[in-house]
Amino acid sequence: MDTTDRSILSILQREARISFAELGRRVGLSTNAAAARVRRLEAADIILGYRAVLAEEEPEPGAGLQAFVDVRLKPEADSRSFLAWAQGNPAVRDAVHVTGPYDYLLNVRVPGMPALDALLHQLKTESGAMQTQTRLALR
Repeated sequence: MDTTDRSILSILQREARISFAELGRRVGLSTNAAAARVRRLEAADIILGYRAVLAEEEPEPGAGLQAFVDVRLKPEADSRSFLAWAQGNPAVRDAVHVTGPYDYLLNVRVPGMPALDALLHQLKTESGAMQTQTRLALR
């Protein structure tokens, strides 16, 4: 499984009914290549099924933690790859390229501190981030 597969899985977890054309557009593949990847993930039992999420299952609006994460990329990191990683991560609500000592500012929402800790670990091990600075939103 590569980063494209992880991006596909992340998108499908949020939007299981997305078309293969739109999925492919978001991850940089053709419609047929995106469909083939999804079928391969299904055949490998990585995707086990799809489900409807009912309103009562959704957390209340504003539940969890909202944070802003400044990200400085490693010198050898590719900005486009980082942005694709961020857009494929369900916790990342927005990623903007900024001026100053950091390269990106992420707006993230996570269920709680353990999820924020896991996200920061992913940032440093998977996305090309060299340094982060996190601020929690109080309201």
